[in-house]
Amino acid sequence: MSNLEKTIAKTFLEMAEGLENGSYGVRPKIALTGMGSEHGEENAMAAAQMAAKRGVDVYYIGTLEAPGVTTIHVSDDEEGHKKMEQMVDAHEVDGAVTMHFPFPIGVSTVGRAVTPAQGREMFIANTTGTSSADRIEGMIKNAVYGIIAAKASGVQSPTVGILNVDGARQTEMALKQLQEGGYDFQFAQSSRADGGAVLRGNDVLQGTPDILVTDSLTGNVLIKMLSAFTTGGSFEATGYGYGPGIGKGYEKLILIISRASGAPLIANALEYAAQLVRGKVFQVAEQEFAKAEKAGLNKILEARKAAAKPADAGETVKAPPSEPVTASIPGIEVMDLEDAVQALWKVGIYAESGMGCTGPLVMMSEANHEKALEILKKAGYVG
Repeated sequence: MSNLEKTIAKTFLEMAEGLENGSYGVRPKIALTGMGSEHGEENAMAAAQMAAKRGVDVYYIGTLEAPGVTTIHVSDDEEGHKKMEQMVDAHEVDGAVTMHFPFPIGVSTVGRAVTPAQGREMFIANTTGTSSADRIEGMIKNAVYGIIAAKASGVQSPTVGILNVDGARQTEMALKQLQEGGYDFQFAQSSRADGGAVLRGNDVLQGTPDILVTDSLTGNVLIKMLSAFTTGGSFEATGYGYGPGIGKGYEKLILIISRASGAPLIANALEYAAQLVRGKVFQVAEQEFAKAEKAGLNKILEARKAAAKPADAGETVKAPPSEPVTASIPGIEVMDLEDAVQALWKVGIYAESGMGCTGPLVMMSEANHEKALEILKKAGYVG
């Protein structure tokens, strides 16, 4: 058969497969390590067959065989992981889905869930790995990682919301600075009456944002709960798993699932991987990092590190005479709350710390509210 005939045959084969499964073009090659699942190899192989019908060329690494799936035989889980890494490094496959992988610091995974209230998809940034040793810096980076994963998956203008955890307000301020610097993205607005980009549990259930920014430990809990809330926790039935490792300059497409993941979720994870291949995730990552850095990302992170240095422990500030505190300023990190109070004491404004339903508050008199807000903004405690 001549090269022309081979090309024609390949084209007709791709057309036939496209008519069969609705996916045209080259089928992404995705490896799946099937050993080690709490539900047995049969569960993983069932997922491989589901994904193959959706246009994914699955390379199953394990002991089982099935029609439509290429099996790479290995004797145990450890050998399977070594084989997977070899295949990814040698570009024998475009990516892989596996149950554990040691990502370097600076790389973490963007999960993808289906939220229960309205069945909306939501990217959770992030779910495993560590974007930074600093919690807030990590959350700032997670927002960019989430945008990369969402855009490479076909969501062209994803909205970004921040879960109301420690670091949320400082993350919001940093992202607003990034936005003002020219990084083009939109904040989500909470479904609760008070709105805002800092979101609560209601928003998680409703899938208010396209991308939910949080720390990876909280994200890990969320992705598990959203995946397995209908099964009592033993079988992750819905969603796309813990997602791909994203980081600057990192170009291994490795997606994480759990040992508790069921076949439907694993099949979705394989499809998620294929979408990222088709969406040229590494090109998207390079473009988004360049845009974020042009908008001042590195300067924002450096300023964040400088602000995080411990203050002079020898300095003591006495409280001014007390007065009724009927006004309040929200949006301050709980870890910064007492420092913000003392910043007001220094200039003679009596203030107290408190906790409202939306988070920490600094409280002062109505007469001092405007001046206190100006001082706390200048000191960087509120945006």
